[in-house]
Amino acid sequence: MLSWKKLLCAERERQSAGKNSRDIRSEFRKDYHRIVGSASFRRLQDKAQVYPLNRGDFVRTRLTHSLEVSSFAGSLGDTIFTSLIEKGTPEVDEGVRENCCDILECAGLIHDIGNPPFGHFGEFSIRQWFKDNFPKLSYKGTRVEELLTEQMKADFLNFEGNAQALRVLSRLHCLIDMQTGMNLTFALLNTIIKYPTPSTGIDAKCGDICRKKMGYYYSEQELFKKITEKTGCIDCRFPLTFILESADDIAYRTADIEDAVEKGLLSYDILICELQSEKYLLSCKSENERAVLVWAVKELFKSYNSAKSLCMETPEKAAVSRWIIKLQTRMLYAAADAFCDNYESIMNGVFRKELLEMSDVRALSCALGDIAYRYAFRSAGIIRSELSESSVMTFLLDKITAAALSFDTDSINVFDRDMSEVLSKNYIEICRRACKGKSDAEQCYNRLLLATDCVCGMTDGFAREFFLELQGVKISQNY
Repeated sequence: MLSWKKLLCAERERQSAGKNSRDIRSEFRKDYHRIVGSASFRRLQDKAQVYPLNRGDFVRTRLTHSLEVSSFAGSLGDTIFTSLIEKGTPEVDEGVRENCCDILECAGLIHDIGNPPFGHFGEFSIRQWFKDNFPKLSYKGTRVEELLTEQMKADFLNFEGNAQALRVLSRLHCLIDMQTGMNLTFALLNTIIKYPTPSTGIDAKCGDICRKKMGYYYSEQELFKKITEKTGCIDCRFPLTFILESADDIAYRTADIEDAVEKGLLSYDILICELQSEKYLLSCKSENERAVLVWAVKELFKSYNSAKSLCMETPEKAAVSRWIIKLQTRMLYAAADAFCDNYESIMNGVFRKELLEMSDVRALSCALGDIAYRYAFRSAGIIRSELSESSVMTFLLDKITAAALSFDTDSINVFDRDMSEVLSKNYIEICRRACKGKSDAEQCYNRLLLATDCVCGMTDGFAREFFLELQGVKISQNY
């Protein structure tokens, strides 16, 4: 059985030389301050959640989404561990509760820090680019497909922001050196590894949440082993990861509905009709799930009548915003109950489902996701944006990958040389260090990582501006 004493490992890759006697912060509060003061975190303000480069100030960005997830995760942790303490759960005391809440708040802030520009479509674009271009790439005269191992190739073909997050935090963010990144605690790093699986172990249909996607690259596999050995989470998910995942699900499933209504993509009347749809009622696995769906519709009616009685200018939008808060509260308590009910399985490392999937809000959560997908994600405006974003991502990956594979070689041409000059100097140096003394296969792999690192480090706005500049549409005057 997992032990909180080991799980809450406050060690880091690089230990500090000494401790300031006046610094009374826990190691996990130190993590919090490192995160909020970092450039990597600030970049989330110009990365899309759903709506790219939205000009309004209402809908979410990756930054505001991350702040919401942090808040929900901390609240969930507080509710769960207070309940466990009241039940007299062994090993769980106020110290464990406080540390877990601190870790969860930090994890909420950084869970999307590895995402590329343009949200989940950016991830898809990277995967598709490598699928289309692997046969065309070569390094030192040898085809890349022949050089790389299966895991190396799978890292790019299954590219995930989750795995990139671990890389950003442990390698790419230069706090003191170019080897340990932000140098966060092992407990926090383990919390953000949603899928403790390499790219060659993915099996989305097996029913085990751990194998749904990959959680780390080949380049970080030794770090992954070190993290899991330090926390004791060998071959299983870190317990706090279930809580972080629920906070993320609750945040985006409710926010996507609210943002869609605000953008005019989904009306109050259509939302009511959708929630009363027979297909959602038939999808319920229990009477409790059905009761929650019925409750949700009633609460939406009540919120609308209340907003109308107050003579609000747009009672429909006000009703949805108020209703969303009620849903979030209900879903948070459901996730907390699911964690406590399955606590023994979680601590034995054999729990393989999402918390919401094992709760009475399962059908409601699925309904919200389905409605948001059809009315927001597949709206005409989003599709047009994705077509534009595809051109941006393809062009940038074409140019940056060519430069990454040829810099510091005799075969580099003038354009690739110039491109390598404008890429991140820190990332290039990190790549050089990773390549030093390595085989051609590992050198090629690390150079491809340099390309994805550079693209993922861009905000939506910077990616578009850089794309236009390279095409001669906008002339840079930064000289």
